[in-house]
Formats: sequence, C-alpha cells, structure tokens
Amino acid sequence: MREAGRITGEALALAGEAVKPGITTKMLDDLIRHHIERSGAKPSFLGYGGFPASACISVNEQVIHGIPSRKVILQEGDIVKIDVGAFYKGYHGDSARTFAVGNISEEAARLIDITEQCFWAGFREVRPDARVGDIGHAVETLAKSAGYGVVRKYVGHGVGQNLHESPDVPNYGTQGRGVRLCQGMTIAIEPMICVGSGEVNELSDGWTVVTADKTLSAHYEHTVALTENGVEALTKID
Repeated sequence: MREAGRITGEALALAGEAVKPGITTKMLDDLIRHHIERSGAKPSFLGYGGFPASACISVNEQVIHGIPSRKVILQEGDIVKIDVGAFYKGYHGDSARTFAVGNISEEAARLIDITEQCFWAGFREVRPDARVGDIGHAVETLAKSAGYGVVRKYVGHGVGQNLHESPDVPNYGTQGRGVRLCQGMTIAIEPMICVGSGEVNELSDGWTVVTADKTLSAHYEHTVALTENGVEALTKID
C-alpha cells in the first residue's frame, strides 16, 4: 500500500507541475500514465467500469470523473482537479488535488485552500475506535463555516486490493455514528467542496459530474492508513 501510494502521489505531483495555460488534459493524462507504468504499476482508473483514461481530470464546475481530451485546453484562471490511482503488486493508491492554472481569482484560491483544510480536518479525526461520522462531521463543519456546499452524492471509500471498498466515507455525518475505525484499515478521504449548493449532475458522457448551479468546485484526497505506529497519508509526497 505504501508503494502504491508513493507511485500515485508521484504521478499526481508530476501532473501538477505540468499544469499551465495551453496544456491539454490529455497531455496531463499521458504524463500520469507514463510515470505509473514506468514505475512498474498500472493506472487504477484505466478501463475501470469502462473509463477510457488513466486519470480523472475535471475543470472548473466539473467536480469529478472528467475525461481527459485533446480538445480540453487549460486556460489562465481555470482550476483543474486531477484524480489518480496506481495499482501495484495487488494494491491500489488513490489521491486527488486541485491545481491553479496560472493566476486565479481570490475566490478560486480560497476554495482550493478550504478544501485542503477540510481534508486535514477529517484526517485529524482518524484513530482506532473513532467513527466514520467523525470524519464527515469535521469536513462538513469546516466547509459550511466557510460558506461552501458539500457534495453528498459522492463519497470517500475504503481502498486496498480493490479501488473502492467498504466503508463509505462521506464528507458529512454525525459524530460518534457510522462504521468504527480500527488498526489496519486503509481509506480514501476526499472532500468535494463547492462555492454553491453542492448539488451535482452527471453529463451525457456517463462520467463527468458537474455542479448543478455551475459554480466552482474543488477536490482533495489522500489514501490514509491506520497503522500500529499511527495514522499515515500514504499518497502524500513530502
């Protein structure tokens, strides 16, 4: 899991460094696939449920599951969400971040910052005998205090030998409720936060999820492990 997480995090960081006005989302996807395969792993998303690319790349009001394309050219002021998974020796890593394309608005920068803060608020609740609801409550409380909406239709999840496993890890919840966390669990915590309501729609391509009110959204995710030595973000690259 650590190795899968490392490869995932490296691929995501590499793509993030390449984000700039004029690059296509397909070019970013190619960079990601090349790094993952060069590392001896396979892109987790490629072919998953029929998904046609190695990463989900979503721009502005697109929340998740955007399909990389030569026709999608990043523009100054955009924000782009890149979601990456790598499958290595039987285990998956899963991680996402939102990147600025050139100079972005103060509103967009604040959204990206708060979304990352939401992840770490959830992360701090992870410990043996805590509950999944503790994570979601922390994420939702911070997002709402900042005036943002939380996507409720899509959630975090367990991750390991399968890309998506139990338990679901929603970005909302009640403290002290939900599945109990225990040592040995590996979960993906992934706040999806919006300037607007958090309501979403799926486009006709069967994949891309957008905010219903067309407001900006941001996404931040790490694969998190509860180990005998504490809690680790396996996909975080220092």
